[in-house]
Amino acid sequence: MGRLAVWVAVGAAGLLLLLTAATAGVVPSVFGGGGGGGSCVGAVTAPGATPAGLSADQARNASVIVTVGERLRVPARGWVIAVATALQESSLINHGHLGPNNDHDSLGLFQQRPSQGWGTPEQITNPEYAAGKFYERLLAVPGWERLPLTEAAQKVQRSAYPDAYARHERRAAEIVAAYTGGTLPVCDSAPISASGWTRPVAGTAGSGFRTSARPGHDGVDIMAPKGTVIRAASGGVVVRVRCNIDGNSWEPTGRPMPCDRDGHPGLGGCGWFAEIRHADDIVSRYCHMVRQPIVRTGQTVIAGQPIGHVGSSGNSSGPHLHYEIHEGYPATENNAVDPVPFMRRKGVTL
Repeated sequence: MGRLAVWVAVGAAGLLLLLTAATAGVVPSVFGGGGGGGSCVGAVTAPGATPAGLSADQARNASVIVTVGERLRVPARGWVIAVATALQESSLINHGHLGPNNDHDSLGLFQQRPSQGWGTPEQITNPEYAAGKFYERLLAVPGWERLPLTEAAQKVQRSAYPDAYARHERRAAEIVAAYTGGTLPVCDSAPISASGWTRPVAGTAGSGFRTSARPGHDGVDIMAPKGTVIRAASGGVVVRVRCNIDGNSWEPTGRPMPCDRDGHPGLGGCGWFAEIRHADDIVSRYCHMVRQPIVRTGQTVIAGQPIGHVGSSGNSSGPHLHYEIHEGYPATENNAVDPVPFMRRKGVTL
């Protein structure tokens, strides 16, 4: 409720069986879970699209990746992870020889290796087979949807360059959106969106971003009962945990602090709050927690992970989450943006 008072800086036949099984709704049992109920799914409505910046050959390969994902009933988040992985490994080119990023027996869109059990060279250089094998292994990763994209991709690929996938996330989301009608599927409740985001708290959005009545309101208020769990809106690293009231700001001490009690309008400050730094230097901020956040600075979190509980500390008239999004790190009032359209672009409705 208001800005911070103080700013402190299988074989081909096996694949056919899986694709056939998908239409019968049995893929989750084949893969041992990971897809299906409760996930944010999507539909390929423009399989012949040519996303901006891709050649016709690259576009055909990207289309295969997303359509195989749809047929296997993989949540749309998986499509983005798969496309980002193929962008890194092969630039969406189906290499029938040693690829640019590996000097071993790596082949195809995902630079899969026959010597590592991915299949024969003929199978691996079949884009449908390669995509199916990628999804098979992705769905076997516990909690893959909630992981940062680079971690999910690395658990499948075991790459020598594990951090390289992250830089392709935004581009991969744009490519997937081209095949789903221009936008990513929207998730209306708890599921993780195709972009890897989710609602931070179950509640009703109230006071909006920088309204005429409150031009200094740098976020949106989500009304929820005291004690409601607040979750990380996306995977990232916690970069700040502080108590901030009445023109003062403190690091947690482990002892009772001024933010441990309810605040009131005019007091000033975010009360107990946390900030998370996400891919592309996006920062999310969560204010007015009832007590010290349950995460610590430097901790890596996954999308949907509990980070604290709704309260009314600081400049607050009642229990709610004041939620901010900043397009830049560190977060300042100059890079704050309206969370509602931002989250909508990420496939989440607040």
